[in-house]
Amino acid sequence: KFALLTIALLGTVSAVGIDLTALTVFSGALGLGIGFGLQKIASNLISGIIILSDRSIKPGDVISLGETFGWINSLNSRYVSVLTRDGVEYLIPNESFVSEQVVNWSFSTRNIRLEVKFGVSYDCDPHEVRAIAVEAASRIDRVLGKPLPVCHIVGFGDSSLDLVLRFWIRDPKNGLTNIRGNVFLALWDAFKKHGIAIPYPHRQLIFPEGQALTPPETAVKNKRRKAPARSKR
Repeated sequence: KFALLTIALLGTVSAVGIDLTALTVFSGALGLGIGFGLQKIASNLISGIIILSDRSIKPGDVISLGETFGWINSLNSRYVSVLTRDGVEYLIPNESFVSEQVVNWSFSTRNIRLEVKFGVSYDCDPHEVRAIAVEAASRIDRVLGKPLPVCHIVGFGDSSLDLVLRFWIRDPKNGLTNIRGNVFLALWDAFKKHGIAIPYPHRQLIFPEGQALTPPETAVKNKRRKAPARSKR
């Protein structure tokens, strides 16, 4: 019956004088557009099944995807709801979690290691600085006691002795920037208490012996005097 109705409809359209070629082209373009749309939908649906089956992400996990950092709020058929600490909820297509690199901060364990970098004056004792830094970080509530924080020298900078302080936390969903800020404040207070100087960036200029330093204003005036006069034509 459907075939007969289709033939009858095409015959009627042809008898009326409508060009079937244009109708065929339009139908093909419409079908192509629908196909592309369904392809994305099918890809997200299949990606959702993969996510549910391998349990690579779960509600409550703390993840990073591109510039988005937050925790998984819910898993849906076409998208994943990610909630940030700012209260912004991102609806990210499932396909992105399969095709792009995802950092799951709580996949096998919620313990993660963070680090802060800082510099101190070359006049300071590095052994004392390391001990003070470890003690300062250990006093912060969110920093784990096991494993203990560690502090290492990582380089001799132009203006400072460069160090890195590494520590562990178990609650990344409560924020990473704030705990780093708390560690920096603890270092500031501890260094101030023990007289550890944090130097400003500086440069040392060494001139040849016997050569006087010419002020910038004098150098400009001398340059103007030496400039040749322009000839008049």
